[in-house]
Amino acid sequence: MPVEASLIQILACPACHAPLEDRTEVPAGSAADPALLCTSGDCGLAYPVRDGIPVLLVDEALPRGVDGAPSPA
Repeated sequence: MPVEASLIQILACPACHAPLEDRTEVPAGSAADPALLCTSGDCGLAYPVRDGIPVLLVDEALPRGVDGAPSPA
């Protein structure tokens, strides 16, 4: 379930305050989980989206993999 575009515009990474990129549109059969990705090259955290609700807790964030998707825990 995608996050509302108006919400994405006002959200920022809790760790570095950079804008977030919406990666909630996951293709069927994809191994990637829906997430909001920090756009900062230094931070690189991916925040999970569970039941359409972004979990913007640094402790719950996953490091981004090489392909830009969240790395498995």
